Amino acid sequence: MPFSLQGVCEYREEIRKSRFLALAAPIASAEEALAFIQQHSDLNASHNCWAFKCGQQYRFSDDGEPGGTAGRPILAAIEGQDCDQVVVLVIRWYGGIQLGTGGLARAYGGSAAKCLQGGERIALVARIQARCHIPFAELERVKARLGKWQVSIERESFDAEGADCQLSLPVANLQQVSEQLIELGRGRIRLEILDPGHGPRT
Repeated sequence: MPFSLQGVCEYREEIRKSRFLALAAPIASAEEALAFIQQHSDLNASHNCWAFKCGQQYRFSDDGEPGGTAGRPILAAIEGQDCDQVVVLVIRWYGGIQLGTGGLARAYGGSAAKCLQGGERIALVARIQARCHIPFAELERVKARLGKWQVSIERESFDAEGADCQLSLPVANLQQVSEQLIELGRGRIRLEILDPGHGPRT
Protein backbone atom coordinates (compact mmCIF):
# COMPACT_ATOMS: atom_id res chain seq x y z
CA MET A 1 0.00 0.00 0.00
CA PRO A 2 1.42 3.41 -0.94
CA PHE A 3 2.02 6.07 1.69
CA SER A 4 2.13 9.84 1.85
CA LEU A 5 3.39 12.07 4.65
CA GLN A 6 1.49 13.63 7.53
CA GLY A 7 3.44 16.87 7.14
CA VAL A 8 6.78 18.42 6.20
CA CYS A 9 9.93 16.61 7.40
CA GLU A 10 13.64 17.27 6.97
CA TYR A 11 17.00 15.52 7.15
CA ARG A 12 20.49 17.06 7.27
CA GLU A 13 23.78 15.41 6.41
CA GLU A 14 27.36 16.43 5.66
CA ILE A 15 29.25 14.36 3.09
CA ARG A 16 32.90 15.22 2.40
CA LYS A 17 32.37 18.86 3.39
CA SER A 18 29.24 19.30 1.22
CA ARG A 19 26.10 19.99 3.29
CA PHE A 20 22.83 18.42 2.22
CA LEU A 21 19.37 19.39 3.46
CA ALA A 22 16.45 17.20 2.37
CA LEU A 23 12.89 18.48 2.76
CA ALA A 24 9.83 16.34 2.01
CA ALA A 25 6.14 17.20 2.04
CA PRO A 26 2.75 15.75 1.09
CA ILE A 27 1.17 17.14 -2.10
CA ALA A 28 -2.16 16.78 -3.88
CA SER A 29 -1.03 18.03 -7.31
CA ALA A 30 1.96 18.90 -9.48
CA GLU A 31 1.20 22.59 -8.86
CA GLU A 32 1.51 22.07 -5.09
CA ALA A 33 4.84 20.29 -5.60
CA LEU A 34 6.29 23.09 -7.72
CA ALA A 35 5.04 25.72 -5.26
CA PHE A 36 6.77 23.87 -2.39
CA ILE A 37 10.04 23.68 -4.37
CA GLN A 38 9.91 27.38 -5.21
CA GLN A 39 9.10 28.35 -1.62
CA HIS A 40 11.85 26.28 0.02
CA SER A 41 14.72 26.45 -2.51
CA ASP A 42 17.79 28.35 -1.28
CA LEU A 43 19.10 30.59 -4.05
CA ASN A 44 22.44 30.89 -2.21
CA ALA A 45 22.95 27.10 -2.29
CA SER A 46 24.99 25.34 -4.99
CA HIS A 47 22.08 23.17 -6.15
CA ASN A 48 18.37 22.74 -5.42
CA CYS A 49 17.55 19.27 -6.76
CA TRP A 50 14.11 17.72 -6.50
CA ALA A 51 11.57 15.12 -7.53
CA PHE A 52 7.89 14.56 -6.95
CA LYS A 53 5.38 11.79 -7.59
CA CYS A 54 1.63 12.33 -7.59
CA GLY A 55 -0.27 9.35 -8.99
CA GLN A 56 0.80 8.95 -12.62
CA GLN A 57 2.53 12.35 -12.64
CA TYR A 58 6.20 12.69 -11.75
CA ARG A 59 9.04 15.10 -12.49
CA PHE A 60 12.60 15.63 -11.32
CA SER A 61 15.46 18.10 -11.72
CA ASP A 62 19.25 17.84 -11.40
CA ASP A 63 19.57 21.66 -11.16
CA GLY A 64 23.06 21.76 -12.67
CA GLU A 65 24.44 18.53 -11.23
CA PRO A 66 25.63 15.95 -13.83
CA GLY A 67 22.64 14.33 -15.58
CA GLY A 68 21.05 11.47 -13.63
CA THR A 69 22.99 12.09 -10.40
CA ALA A 70 20.35 13.97 -8.37
CA GLY A 71 16.73 14.20 -9.53
CA ARG A 72 16.40 10.60 -10.66
CA PRO A 73 17.95 9.15 -7.46
CA ILE A 74 15.55 11.32 -5.42
CA LEU A 75 12.60 9.95 -7.44
CA ALA A 76 13.98 6.41 -6.96
CA ALA A 77 14.04 7.06 -3.18
CA ILE A 78 10.37 8.16 -3.27
CA GLU A 79 9.41 4.99 -5.13
CA GLY A 80 11.71 2.83 -3.00
CA GLN A 81 9.98 4.07 0.16
CA ASP A 82 6.59 3.19 -1.43
CA CYS A 83 5.54 6.84 -1.32
CA ASP A 84 3.08 8.72 -3.51
CA GLN A 85 1.69 12.27 -3.43
CA VAL A 86 5.08 13.42 -2.11
CA VAL A 87 7.69 16.02 -3.11
CA VAL A 88 11.34 15.91 -2.00
CA LEU A 89 13.77 18.83 -2.34
CA VAL A 90 17.47 18.20 -1.61
CA ILE A 91 19.57 21.36 -1.24
CA ARG A 92 23.37 21.11 -1.53
CA TRP A 93 26.02 23.56 -0.41
CA TYR A 94 29.24 22.51 -2.17
CA GLY A 95 32.14 21.98 0.21
CA GLY A 96 35.06 21.96 -2.26
CA ILE A 97 35.48 18.19 -2.66
CA GLN A 98 33.99 16.52 -5.73
CA LEU A 99 31.90 13.43 -4.97
CA GLY A 100 31.89 11.88 -8.46
CA THR A 101 28.72 10.72 -10.22
CA GLY A 102 28.25 7.62 -8.04
CA GLY A 103 28.88 9.61 -4.87
CA LEU A 104 26.39 12.29 -5.91
CA ALA A 105 23.67 9.74 -6.70
CA ARG A 106 24.21 8.06 -3.32
CA ALA A 107 24.21 11.40 -1.50
CA TYR A 108 21.02 12.73 -3.10
CA GLY A 109 19.16 9.41 -3.09
CA GLY A 110 20.33 8.61 0.45
CA SER A 111 19.34 12.00 1.87
CA ALA A 112 15.90 11.74 0.25
CA ALA A 113 15.35 8.19 1.55
CA LYS A 114 16.43 9.07 5.12
CA CYS A 115 14.19 12.14 5.08
CA LEU A 116 11.17 10.06 4.02
CA GLN A 117 12.00 7.35 6.58
CA GLY A 118 12.00 9.97 9.35
CA GLY A 119 8.62 11.43 8.42
CA GLU A 120 5.26 10.46 9.87
CA ARG A 121 3.47 8.41 7.23
CA ILE A 122 -0.18 7.98 6.35
CA ALA A 123 -1.57 5.18 4.19
CA LEU A 124 -3.18 6.30 0.94
CA VAL A 125 -6.63 4.78 0.66
CA ALA A 126 -7.70 3.58 -2.80
CA ARG A 127 -10.73 5.66 -3.75
CA ILE A 128 -13.18 5.51 -6.63
CA GLN A 129 -15.36 8.13 -8.33
CA ALA A 130 -19.09 7.52 -8.63
CA ARG A 131 -22.24 9.51 -9.27
CA CYS A 132 -25.83 9.24 -8.14
CA HIS A 133 -29.05 11.24 -8.24
CA ILE A 134 -30.59 11.93 -4.84
CA PRO A 135 -34.23 13.10 -4.63
CA PHE A 136 -34.80 16.18 -2.46
CA ALA A 137 -36.83 14.09 0.02
CA GLU A 138 -33.77 11.95 0.86
CA LEU A 139 -30.99 14.51 0.36
CA GLU A 140 -30.58 15.59 3.98
CA ARG A 141 -30.62 12.02 5.33
CA VAL A 142 -28.09 10.82 2.74
CA LYS A 143 -25.71 13.75 3.35
CA ALA A 144 -25.83 13.04 7.09
CA ARG A 145 -24.48 9.52 6.41
CA LEU A 146 -21.71 10.37 3.94
CA GLY A 147 -19.06 11.22 6.56
CA LYS A 148 -19.64 7.92 8.34
CA TRP A 149 -19.01 6.09 5.05
CA GLN A 150 -15.91 8.27 4.30
CA VAL A 151 -17.64 9.59 1.19
CA SER A 152 -16.99 13.14 -0.04
CA ILE A 153 -19.03 15.12 -2.57
CA GLU A 154 -16.75 16.30 -5.40
CA ARG A 155 -19.44 18.08 -7.44
CA GLU A 156 -23.13 18.76 -6.99
CA SER A 157 -25.80 20.17 -9.30
CA PHE A 158 -29.55 20.42 -8.90
CA ASP A 159 -32.53 19.76 -11.14
CA ALA A 160 -36.26 19.86 -10.52
CA GLU A 161 -36.25 16.53 -8.64
CA GLY A 162 -33.07 16.54 -6.59
CA ALA A 163 -29.27 16.66 -6.61
CA ASP A 164 -26.89 15.06 -9.09
CA CYS A 165 -23.78 14.26 -7.02
CA GLN A 166 -20.30 13.15 -8.01
CA LEU A 167 -18.80 11.27 -5.10
CA SER A 168 -15.36 10.04 -4.04
CA LEU A 169 -15.41 6.99 -1.79
CA PRO A 170 -13.06 4.26 -0.54
CA VAL A 171 -13.08 1.22 -2.83
CA ALA A 172 -13.41 -0.99 0.26
CA ASN A 173 -16.73 0.71 1.15
CA LEU A 174 -18.24 0.60 -2.35
CA GLN A 175 -20.63 -2.32 -1.85
CA GLN A 176 -21.80 -1.14 1.58
CA VAL A 177 -22.43 2.43 0.36
CA SER A 178 -24.27 1.18 -2.74
CA GLU A 179 -26.55 -1.07 -0.66
CA GLN A 180 -27.22 1.64 1.95
CA LEU A 181 -28.14 4.19 -0.73
CA ILE A 182 -30.58 1.78 -2.36
CA GLU A 183 -32.15 1.15 1.06
CA LEU A 184 -32.28 4.85 2.05
CA GLY A 185 -33.79 5.87 -1.28
CA ARG A 186 -36.14 2.88 -1.45
CA GLY A 187 -34.52 1.79 -4.70
CA ARG A 188 -34.38 5.25 -6.29
CA ILE A 189 -30.71 6.07 -5.48
CA ARG A 190 -28.21 3.98 -7.42
CA LEU A 191 -24.45 4.45 -7.67
CA GLU A 192 -22.87 4.65 -11.10
CA ILE A 193 -19.10 4.07 -11.15
CA LEU A 194 -17.21 6.72 -13.13
CA ASP A 195 -13.65 5.33 -13.20
CA PRO A 196 -13.33 1.55 -12.81
CA GLY A 197 -9.54 1.96 -13.22
CA HIS A 198 -9.25 3.40 -9.72
CA GLY A 199 -5.95 4.22 -8.06
CA PRO A 200 -4.64 5.43 -4.70
CA ARG A 201 -6.03 8.79 -3.69
CA THR A 202 -6.64 10.63 -0.49
